[in-house]
Amino acid sequence: MTNEERDIQRKLRVLQHAEKIGNVRKACRYFGIGRSSFYRWRDAYQKHGEAGLKNVKSIPKNPANQTPAEIIEKVLYLRRKYHLGPIRIVWYLARYPGIKISDAGAYRILRRNGLNRLPRGTRVNRRVKRGQIAA
Repeated sequence: MTNEERDIQRKLRVLQHAEKIGNVRKACRYFGIGRSSFYRWRDAYQKHGEAGLKNVKSIPKNPANQTPAEIIEKVLYLRRKYHLGPIRIVWYLARYPGIKISDAGAYRILRRNGLNRLPRGTRVNRRVKRGQIAA
């Protein structure tokens, strides 16, 4: 039995117990849940049956402020091709009209796609030691 099935069975037991004793407050107190949760589960069960008791995320599938796909593609291309960091990617994209993204946004895109670390040996360490001239 998976965790999801266990959750559904638990919610069903709460609903059945409340119906059996006829007191929602006592049933919620016995199971240690809030009454608002109970009523939400009861309404979902009445509308959709057991499928309504599944735990689903309430976030939208396509948020309105999501970064457009073409900008994501450009950020990933610049990282793969030129090994640029988030700030340099932002500087590069700022040259094009209509493309505005923050360095944190660029970093999140890179991290989400597994490119948050540059390959070994591509990072440049430009520290100037005393008495030396930077190349």
